[in-house]
Amino acid sequence: MTEKNIQSEIHMALSKAGSVIFRNNTGMAWQGKSTRSGNITLIKDARPLHAGLCEGSSDLVGWTPIIVTQDMVGETVAIFTAIEVKSEKGRATSEQLNFISKVKQAGGIAGIARSTEEALQLVK
Repeated sequence: MTEKNIQSEIHMALSKAGSVIFRNNTGMAWQGKSTRSGNITLIKDARPLHAGLCEGSSDLVGWTPIIVTQDMVGETVAIFTAIEVKSEKGRATSEQLNFISKVKQAGGIAGIARSTEEALQLVK
């Protein structure tokens, strides 16, 4: 199964389990006034467009509602959730591992998932 297929399954499973999850595409492209001639595109006044939260941010991000006890009895809070999706042989980059670590240190839910079962275990 491809990473894209695993990601789609995880996205659906987390949504059904109550998490609010978004696809976080990261990368860089160029924007500006474009003209096309055949298969050549010229961008005038080009400037970079950076997409995604930050370098290393997870494939799927959002929040998981949690009911708090004692001091906030009955209140629901949103816990930031970040799932890095990998295929069976896929490996996380150091930037991705750092992002996961920072989210966990701040009290969020984060980790690597290779299946819907692993992703659901993270948000339990």
